[in-house]
Amino acid sequence: MPPQRITPAERGETTIADRVVSKIAARAAREALGGVPEGCAPPHAVVVVHHDHARIRISLELDYPTDLGARCGAVRHRVAERVAALAGMEVSEVAVQVERLHSVHTRRADQGRLR
Repeated sequence: MPPQRITPAERGETTIADRVVSKIAARAAREALGGVPEGCAPPHAVVVVHHDHARIRISLELDYPTDLGARCGAVRHRVAERVAALAGMEVSEVAVQVERLHSVHTRRADQGRLR
């Protein structure tokens, strides 16, 4: 009697850790911003995964002046798109929290004090 074939869905399960999804989300946020502006901390993501659904909170710093709404919208869109593509998860929420704004004038003043 030949061995019985087991379908792929019955063989096992793939689990993606929250920290992996967090790294994907942070990288996607950097991509959406076009990199990390000088003097800014890189984006940081906190993720809650439940089954195949992810809720994501991204904390980031931006240059000032900038169109905050457009930049945050671009981050939300890119993060949701990349997590869905790379982790195969539905993203139910992407909350963007702007921690700090960095002005070009402030950076110049800070650089002068460091010298």
